[in-house]
Amino acid sequence: AASPACTELETVMLDWLGKMINLPEEFLAGKDGQGGGVIQGSASEATLVSLLAARTKTIRRVQSEKPELTEADIMGRLVAYASDQAHSSVERAALIGGVKIKSVSSDDTFSVCGSALKKVLDEDKASGLIPFFFCATLGTTPCCSFDKLLELGPICNKENIWMHIDAAYAGSAFICPEFRHLLNGVEFADSFNFNPHKWLLVNFDCSTMWVKKRSDLTGAFKLEPLYLQHHHQESGLVTDYRHWQIPLGRRFRSLKLWFVLRMYGVTGLQEHIRKHVRLSHQFEHLVLQDERFEICAEVVLGLVCFRLKGSNELNKALLKSINEAKKIHLVPCHLREKFVLRFAICSRTVESTHVKFAWQHISQLATDLLKTWEQNHHQQ
Repeated sequence: AASPACTELETVMLDWLGKMINLPEEFLAGKDGQGGGVIQGSASEATLVSLLAARTKTIRRVQSEKPELTEADIMGRLVAYASDQAHSSVERAALIGGVKIKSVSSDDTFSVCGSALKKVLDEDKASGLIPFFFCATLGTTPCCSFDKLLELGPICNKENIWMHIDAAYAGSAFICPEFRHLLNGVEFADSFNFNPHKWLLVNFDCSTMWVKKRSDLTGAFKLEPLYLQHHHQESGLVTDYRHWQIPLGRRFRSLKLWFVLRMYGVTGLQEHIRKHVRLSHQFEHLVLQDERFEICAEVVLGLVCFRLKGSNELNKALLKSINEAKKIHLVPCHLREKFVLRFAICSRTVESTHVKFAWQHISQLATDLLKTWEQNHHQQ
């Protein structure tokens, strides 16, 4: 009521962005769609909001089937699921939402496949639990692996489980036709989220979230005291975004998205993504030429997972010397039992020369480390 331009621009921007990544029509607001997009502060918020909406929807469904069950009975039996590679914010959402969460084992490419999910669901249903939410990850934080949506989606749909897709980092790449296949299966999802503030040149915070049925969100969060009522509620394009999120108040986040899309255009943004992907493959190539090192996961986008062949202690020592030198900064991860270094291309101004510099620096520190390491181990 007080700021229709703010609301309307957000609806339009999320439709623009949705079209850029070729989202199915049902996720767009359009003229009279059931879905639509909203800008959240972070992917953590998007996951939490979708989990809470799924929780409400499931409680209502189960109560209509079994009226003798109380809300508390149902709450105690609800279970959410995510990959063992999923970001910690998914577990946190379940913690805040007061529901159990279980990890689904990923395969040797660090992806969750249909059979792994089905196995856990069957076990849990047999013991009287109610599966209600699955968070699929596209571009996991540790190694940028992709859960198999085309296998997982039909299972979730059949079992009445809300499928949320967290593509926080990787989602920006879907504006390039050559990476769009990574989003195949999104048509089975109930909600989808990615962060233009990660890789699409928009300043933090700007986390874009789409839902197939916006009534699922508003149904979970809608309270209408007299002092919040007005005459334009849900009139045509005007959406009451306060029902789509945790806080009531909101910032004019769509304006910065508008500026970036207008300044760079789709082609400028695609070039930005492609350049980063080229640079990550350049780094991968340099690593592969040095037989002391190994690549630990497939390089799909702008992340390279690598390590020295050898113990975790050796790689921890290498990381320590890299980060203490303060020329570049790397963040590690664990892939199964291996301690792994992650080289992420993410600066707006990064060039090929920076990648070469980084590799020479890492390579030199590795040489120095291996010398002292071998001496120490000979002495022992």
